[in-house]
Amino acid sequence: MRENILVLDFGGQYNQLIARRVRELNCYCEVHPYNMPVEEIKAMAPSGIIFTGGPSNVLDEDSPKCDMELFELGIPVLGICYGAQLMNYMLGGKVASAPTREYGRTEVQVNNNSVLFEGVNETTVCWMSHTVYIAEAAPGFEVTAKTDVCPVAGAQNTGRGLYCVQFHPEVVHTVEGTKILSNFVRKVCKCKCTWKMDSFVETSIKDIREKVGSGRVLCALSGGVDSSVAAVLLSKAVGKQLTCVFVDHGLLRKNEGDEVEAVFGPNGPYELNFIRVNAQERFLGKLAGVTEPETKRKIIGEEFIRVFEEEAKKIGAVDFLVQGTIYPDVIESGLGKSAVIKSHHNVGGLPDYVDFKEIIEPLRLLFKDEVRKAGLELGIPENLVFRQPFPGPGLAIRIVGEITAEKVRIVQDADAIFRQEMALAGFDKYANQYFAALSNMRSVGCMGDERTYDYACILRAVTTTDFMTAEAAELPWSLISRVTSRIVNEVKGINRVMYDCTGKPPATVELE
Repeated sequence: MRENILVLDFGGQYNQLIARRVRELNCYCEVHPYNMPVEEIKAMAPSGIIFTGGPSNVLDEDSPKCDMELFELGIPVLGICYGAQLMNYMLGGKVASAPTREYGRTEVQVNNNSVLFEGVNETTVCWMSHTVYIAEAAPGFEVTAKTDVCPVAGAQNTGRGLYCVQFHPEVVHTVEGTKILSNFVRKVCKCKCTWKMDSFVETSIKDIREKVGSGRVLCALSGGVDSSVAAVLLSKAVGKQLTCVFVDHGLLRKNEGDEVEAVFGPNGPYELNFIRVNAQERFLGKLAGVTEPETKRKIIGEEFIRVFEEEAKKIGAVDFLVQGTIYPDVIESGLGKSAVIKSHHNVGGLPDYVDFKEIIEPLRLLFKDEVRKAGLELGIPENLVFRQPFPGPGLAIRIVGEITAEKVRIVQDADAIFRQEMALAGFDKYANQYFAALSNMRSVGCMGDERTYDYACILRAVTTTDFMTAEAAELPWSLISRVTSRIVNEVKGINRVMYDCTGKPPATVELE
């Protein structure tokens, strides 16, 4: 069985980064809810376990607790923040409200004789985020780190393989955080760290073959990066047992439906059973009068599934539905105790009843950049692997308010201009995602000698690696000015253009 680290999620804001940091060490890692049954954990046979942070107070009666048996499995455990408090609280230490709240960059004094802090400076800068602290370490634990405010910023019980830190080693603000995590993975858990993306691809193909057997598979192909990688992965796993259905819901970018068919259709480079369903009127009809973003997502998610079910019946008995869900989709839709930010159409947007034996999501635990690496391993051309991300609900979440055919036309034309100018200026490689969206705000304008009362267009461009956090791209004014001039002059229905300067958080990458 391959070496792996299991992250148990207690609902903190940085949880998704832990898996990412461990994978960057070339060790496979999965995130599961904190209450994952012990028997399932035993079957997984992890090399180590990490408890994440979380928003709860460990002293509260209803705060999430793990099974005591986890500490008796002989598997090394690292508790982070809430996870550190929980470990000490459950094992007999004292946890209390901190006299002074610690938040942000904090100097921590560490004992670098501890294996966890081997090679770390005796005074190092870490990221703290807590109002409760460990006042006394649990019996058998040795204190290995402290601050001026926090008497137990790190502790260990080497005999039982238990380690904890009050700070967050996974965030970039903890200067030597990668070294600390590396010490846990490599020195405590004894992982050789030989996992790479080709290992993921090879293992996934094997696992999919075993799961599917002789069954038939329907893949929801949007033409975006995630679904394209999922489709090619399934094609290599099950060959002609796979049928890819591309639903053109009328909410794609300009000319995108034809572009997707050119790549994946019968004249494209892939041997896929490809079906295109033109359902523009069907989706627009369902969305008529709907303005609430979550409702839009759920309508589109359900209608997608219904179309797939109908196509499956035409094909014959289909056992499995494949989706290109990736890890940020799962996080934002609420993993474990994490807050629901928005229902991704592949996750929270699915209807309660789905007429398939099982849904296969082979990319569910990958970040966007990892999906791209998997795509390259599968031999997908770079121009497809690095194409602009596009959400499954499409322009429905780039149009604020009610969706109409006219609004779709407006935002398609504006977006095409923005993408064209970004490429001409050489900024298409700098920004990881960029698009034009349509606000629901109308304002008075003057074009020629005539009064206008039209919509405001919003340009959005961000830089990011994993799409869990993002910063607004610093585009030159000359580029924004040129795009603005073209959109106002060439797109009927827009008389004002704005640029979104908000990062993620507090915003999301998409507009709605």
